[in-house]
Amino acid sequence: MHRLMLLRHAKSDWPDGVDDHDRPLAKRGQRASPTMGAYMAKEGLLPDCAIVSTARRARKTWELVRAELVHNVIQQDEPRLYDASPATILEIVRQASPDAHVLLLIGHNPGFHELALKLVGNGRQSDISRLQRKFPTAGLVVIDFDIEYWRDVYEGLGELVRFETPKSIGHRTT
Repeated sequence: MHRLMLLRHAKSDWPDGVDDHDRPLAKRGQRASPTMGAYMAKEGLLPDCAIVSTARRARKTWELVRAELVHNVIQQDEPRLYDASPATILEIVRQASPDAHVLLLIGHNPGFHELALKLVGNGRQSDISRLQRKFPTAGLVVIDFDIEYWRDVYEGLGELVRFETPKSIGHRTT
């Protein structure tokens, strides 16, 4: 069994004169990231490896999440995750280390949202319905695959185990 977790970066700011790749987290994102990290730690959603977009907002999200986790996680910075299509993200997953059975990707929409919908073949219908509507900032999708290697991940093979957002776990966004 392999587990893929997709964490969309937390809410970012839009300061004037700052390139999109360099946008920082907004205050709301700075609060939501450790909340999601604490949730992951409490629920045992602990990755072996985190593959992180090189965008500033994704790197900061991971930094704040990682601070809440109780174990070391191998980190891989991945420039291809920035503005990636679902096909590119899937390629990154398929190339993941065979030593990682729980893989966390930190990146962006619309690619994460589109890929999650393509990968999920079953799961709790209420979670699937929520995911079909929206994949908000700091949202976490957890998909399990009954596979031996990451290269065996294909559309429709995954089971949506969880779909959580800061709001769904009781975090106030204001």
